[in-house]
Amino acid sequence: MSGQNIVKPDPEGIAASINATKKGRGLPPVQLWNPPFCGDIDMRIARDGTWFYEGSKITRPSLVGLFSSILKLEDGKFFLVTPVEKVGITVDDAPFVAVDFEQNGADIVFETQVGDSVTVGPENAVRIEFAEDGEPSPYLHVRAGLEALIDRKSFYRLVEVGAHHEGMFGIWSDGAFFPFVESAALQE
Repeated sequence: MSGQNIVKPDPEGIAASINATKKGRGLPPVQLWNPPFCGDIDMRIARDGTWFYEGSKITRPSLVGLFSSILKLEDGKFFLVTPVEKVGITVDDAPFVAVDFEQNGADIVFETQVGDSVTVGPENAVRIEFAEDGEPSPYLHVRAGLEALIDRKSFYRLVEVGAHHEGMFGIWSDGAFFPFVESAALQE
């Protein structure tokens, strides 16, 4: 990150700005905010969904939830944004982790580590990437390009409710099929 400014955010100012904007109406409209870039901060989201600031784990769930509500993805980079500032952060993999799901009729509804509820469907697809060693990494679209890594136990449960469709194995939710792998690959 040479050549970029490292700045210290004002957490109280960020919180006040978000709370003033949110006013109990769900997530802040970060997609409408285009404040000036103020530099990068030493904040990181680990692959397991743990948030760190200056190398220390952020232990207050309400603070993590607050920061996650102002997360924005632009050109492959992650930012925390308010109406007046935008700061860059580091994300090791996906910014969220899908930690559990329920089947609601024909729908699959996930919960993330920060309490977001996401119904798998055309707007919130499930996709899988395979590492060179064949290890799957399943992801769920949460919002505005932001994804959640589906944790291992939830992925195993997803496989249990999976089905074969047109030569593929995957899941159905919200009237759409989300393929994981070719059915023939499961019989090898």
